[in-house]
Amino acid sequence: MTSPFHNGLRPVWPAPPQVQALMTDRHGGVSQAPWDSMNLGDHVGDSPQSTQVNRQRLHDTLGTRPVFLKQVHGVQSVLLDNASEDGAEADACISVAPGVACTIMVADCLPVLMCDASGRWVAAAHAGWRGLAGDTGHGVLEALLAAAPLCNTKPDDILVWLGPCIGPQAFEVGAEVVAVFCDSDPAAAGLFKPLPNNKWLADLAGLARLRLNSLGVTRVHGNDGDAAWCTVTQASKFFSHRRDSPVFGHSGRMAACIWLGS
Repeated sequence: MTSPFHNGLRPVWPAPPQVQALMTDRHGGVSQAPWDSMNLGDHVGDSPQSTQVNRQRLHDTLGTRPVFLKQVHGVQSVLLDNASEDGAEADACISVAPGVACTIMVADCLPVLMCDASGRWVAAAHAGWRGLAGDTGHGVLEALLAAAPLCNTKPDDILVWLGPCIGPQAFEVGAEVVAVFCDSDPAAAGLFKPLPNNKWLADLAGLARLRLNSLGVTRVHGNDGDAAWCTVTQASKFFSHRRDSPVFGHSGRMAACIWLGS
């Protein structure tokens, strides 16, 4: 019998009581280095047995079944129910009933959790820069908010929590990334800091806030760009693909989960 997993982050936000949320960190599992110890990714070279134990620990702690997507840095969302299986190709998910947890895996990309003020639905999105930028300003957040039942919710009634991601202290990008955001919204320029080598430091969480604000969603909590939220620099707490993969060839994955209690 596995031991429940008790580590991780509990979002501090004014969600209604029936909305539950948790994001794992790298502690509380059984995986060996370099996946130590709460790796939840089954595609990163870790032992399948260790990953399964870790996923079961997460399930036990949530008290409901996490549904894992096949994330592809796109904008597609899927509606989950009790019959949903792991592996749907999507980068966002929605639930309107108890029984499953919307689950996003990350190791530098930004996890975005959402609910409405009445607790009728919950949703989660995987927002790396490609998915966040999307095509001509229509990325994963725009697509998710346009999906039923979110599209029927007033923006003022939507609550958002941004989890840890690669921070503006560490996210070095090229000119193509700056262009894809600034071409659709010139205000994004303020979220890139130039470096001497024709590179920029990007504020991924800030870019997500900008996108949400442009959609009228202003009740945004969590990651504010402070170094404490940075997956790269907080090595003892978070997995980071950009930090770990060049050294070890792999990085573990964390999960951000949101679900409706029964």
